[in-house]
Amino acid sequence: MTDTNTLDKDLEKFDLACTYLKNDQNISAHNLFMSLAEREMKNPTYKAGIYLILASECKSRQGKDKKEELLAAAKLYLKLAKKIPSDANYAYRCAAKCFLKIGQFDEAMKASDLAKKYIPKVIEEKRPIIVVDDSPAILIRVKSFLQQLGYADIQTTKTGKAALALTNKLIKLGQNPILLLDMNLPDITGDVIAKNLLKVKPDMSIILITADEKTTPRVTKTIGFGSAAFVQKPFTINELKNALDTAKMSEIK
Repeated sequence: MTDTNTLDKDLEKFDLACTYLKNDQNISAHNLFMSLAEREMKNPTYKAGIYLILASECKSRQGKDKKEELLAAAKLYLKLAKKIPSDANYAYRCAAKCFLKIGQFDEAMKASDLAKKYIPKVIEEKRPIIVVDDSPAILIRVKSFLQQLGYADIQTTKTGKAALALTNKLIKLGQNPILLLDMNLPDITGDVIAKNLLKVKPDMSIILITADEKTTPRVTKTIGFGSAAFVQKPFTINELKNALDTAKMSEIK
């Protein structure tokens, strides 16, 4: 388990690295992303892969070869696939994308073929899931998707205050909810909710639901807080499932 102080320091590093990247200070950004990646790789998580991919973008902006970082990310995903077979489909597909970006087409094909052998099975999901959105249409749609994916314990709220109260209540009861969180709520924005909940439970699975691009500063910063995945409106059931798989695999062990 990562303690709160370490998490806060990592968030500060991530925020600073994103600022450097935005200001084209690519060498400084690269060094910070690599520092974060190296720490995460000691007990491999998907965060390490994200940091490596961001580091590769820094290299690319400098006109330098980004192969080293993307190859490290691909190997990380292969390791995660072997470590937890139930999540191998997603991990192998991540590896395939990294191999493709550096032109290793044979390795990409191998990873893609391995992914096909691990087609996830839909089973009844006992874990509680909270959907937070002020749009009734979105709540209905997401709930329908979740039911199709096998989730049974689905609770919905329309405000940030209600989301915080419900989530904290379930945590105190010893449950481990997954939070599907809209960024634009009428009372408290999603980034503030995510930051508050992750201080209470750093390993909590939070999936951002927003019409914003993933690269917008607010979304990027919230992902840096520890939010595990992202889906952009409008989204398909497969995109939601991939986000759920990513969130569960990104939890801090």
